[in-house]
Amino acid sequence: MSHFKAPGNPQPPQAEKHPHQQEHHGFKTIDNYHWLRADNWQQAMREPDKLPTAIKNYLQAENDYFKACMKDTETLQKQLIAEMRARIKEDDTSVPEKHGDYAYQTRYTEGAEHPVYIRTAREAGDDADEEVLLDVNEEAQHEDYFELGQVTVSPQHNMLAWSSDTNGAEYFTLKIRDLDTGDDLPYVINDVGSVAWINESSLLYTKVDKHHRPNKVYRHQLANDAEDELIMEETDTRFYMAVGRLLSGEYVAIRIAMNDQNETWVLPTQQPDATPQLIQARQEGLEYDIEQQGEQFIILTNADGAEDFKIVTAPVAAPQKANWKDIVPHQQGRMIIDLEVYQDWLIWMERENALPAIKIRHINDKPGNEKSIQFTEEAYSLGIHPSREYHSNSLRFSYSSPTTPTQIYDYDLQNDQRELRKQTEIPSGHNPHDYITRRLTAISHDGAEVPITILYHQSTPIDGTAPCLLYGYGSYGSSIPAAFSSNRLSLVDRGFIYAIAHVRGGQEKGRAWYEAAKKAGKPNTFNDFIAVAEHLIQNNYTQPDKIVCQGGSAGGLLIGAVINMRPDLFAGAIADVPFVDMLNTILDDSLPLTPGEWSQWGNPIESKQAYEWIASYSPYDNVSAQAYPAILVTAGVSDPRVTYWEPAKWVAKLRELKTDDNILLLKTNMTSGHFGTSGRFAMLEDVAEAYTFALHATDNQPKGESE
Repeated sequence: MSHFKAPGNPQPPQAEKHPHQQEHHGFKTIDNYHWLRADNWQQAMREPDKLPTAIKNYLQAENDYFKACMKDTETLQKQLIAEMRARIKEDDTSVPEKHGDYAYQTRYTEGAEHPVYIRTAREAGDDADEEVLLDVNEEAQHEDYFELGQVTVSPQHNMLAWSSDTNGAEYFTLKIRDLDTGDDLPYVINDVGSVAWINESSLLYTKVDKHHRPNKVYRHQLANDAEDELIMEETDTRFYMAVGRLLSGEYVAIRIAMNDQNETWVLPTQQPDATPQLIQARQEGLEYDIEQQGEQFIILTNADGAEDFKIVTAPVAAPQKANWKDIVPHQQGRMIIDLEVYQDWLIWMERENALPAIKIRHINDKPGNEKSIQFTEEAYSLGIHPSREYHSNSLRFSYSSPTTPTQIYDYDLQNDQRELRKQTEIPSGHNPHDYITRRLTAISHDGAEVPITILYHQSTPIDGTAPCLLYGYGSYGSSIPAAFSSNRLSLVDRGFIYAIAHVRGGQEKGRAWYEAAKKAGKPNTFNDFIAVAEHLIQNNYTQPDKIVCQGGSAGGLLIGAVINMRPDLFAGAIADVPFVDMLNTILDDSLPLTPGEWSQWGNPIESKQAYEWIASYSPYDNVSAQAYPAILVTAGVSDPRVTYWEPAKWVAKLRELKTDDNILLLKTNMTSGHFGTSGRFAMLEDVAEAYTFALHATDNQPKGESE
């Protein structure tokens, strides 16, 4: 167990108890901390100062306690921030992206928190005059929080649509900038989700409702005072709407989706007033994404039992599922996760046994003749960055590994030559050979083989004495890449092993890896994570009083569950904006995400069985009178994804029931949401606090680094 104690013995807040009784399917529950859920939570999400006084005072008391407990670590936090910042190239520019008559880039200047969007004349070379399209630093200078949404240039490159959120609630405001004058048009559109240009004078956007669900699509005319036209509305609260322009430029797609099901409509850009055309009506379990190539749509889908997805074609004139024909057939265990379509090329990314590869096929090539881009490290990450131009013969992709900073390549599709265009610089220095990346396998409770990616310094002894930060997520099919992070080096250089548990619930090993952790199978996620911790202990990488587990959002659900199940395995736990009051949230269909969540967890409103599944592991409902490790919890008042009261209630209940005297901290950001502090340097404060906590929880802070 951790020896991390609060200096000076400050007294933690004790939340008042106001019993709130509920009954579902004959099960009666008493929730003593239900009162922390503000009745005006929707208003408070937009205006955090509108929180009821009692709730605000409690959250502030927890923040004061957090500051008091962490006061003696301020020197270490500052040192961590300084060294993490020293690894960031402050004056940095992206590789130019050719698009029409221009080359587009983003640039950071020294000391700036946010990027500047620029472009130059395409053929002018290095001496071209820069045109500043959007200086995000100027837009953010008067805001406590600023998050950029979409930035998209119009088809003829004369206008710029851009959106921003200024409190973390993810209610974005859309502005349209005339690039000839550099001025925004004299109006804004509020509560916008996604945006897509139809042509130079019109665009589509989705509108977010009071429940934070993008459920309406509007058509907007730039030079028209008429009210924007509502062209589609979704009434099923499980589904969300999004718009996007296909690379061919001939269509804008309207995607209506929930977890594990969607349908897509297309609007021809040459007929902006046309009625959208349906590709294929939604069906239970059917997923598909489309692009266009000439007279056919190219579709990535799981249709007809293609669990790990396949690629099919359909005639533009008759795109329904009955006309789909396989061109890249389904292969069990090899999951196709991304598809890009050029005029003459098909490009897709696939993943097998947690390792990605990029595949390339010319339009005239026969199936099976595709080329492959792969690398040789034990664990690595790839990303596709497609050209903005449909007629391109070049592919841009990125590569990194836990030891190798990101590399950007341009790949000539015709002659198979790759050119390194940029490698992330680490100004303070970085030698990849000083570090070791390994891919391990743990055996879970039911025999499942769980991949583990680990990173450690070559000087770190593998004798059971090293501390370990063990990270996991395991929900919604989201896979954790084995990518480079310069911040992690601050732990690894201090002797930590950084480990990623690729548990079920992600799709690292294909769709079955995800399906095995839904509904009744959700405990597989937690058991996999526990198996990974035990594997690291049994193989002398670390020991129980040296492991700190970490996860955020649905990964926070994972952390909450495993410390209820096996608190003895961990010295500390970091739960960032954790989804821990799960049963109450999934029972509340007024919350933004709840209806769309039922396909993942079950619907406990209608199903007694689903209620019992969730009640069996929901972290808040399973806190018990036992010893817990040291715990750090974060929250955001404006968070629409995991509402602030989930972590607040969990901490209050832990304080009431836990039998140990290990430190328990709750830090609530009163001016931001799910993603914490905004800005590339400001966010380092959050990382430094977490790493400082991990160092102290494992008694691993070097001498001279704390006051």
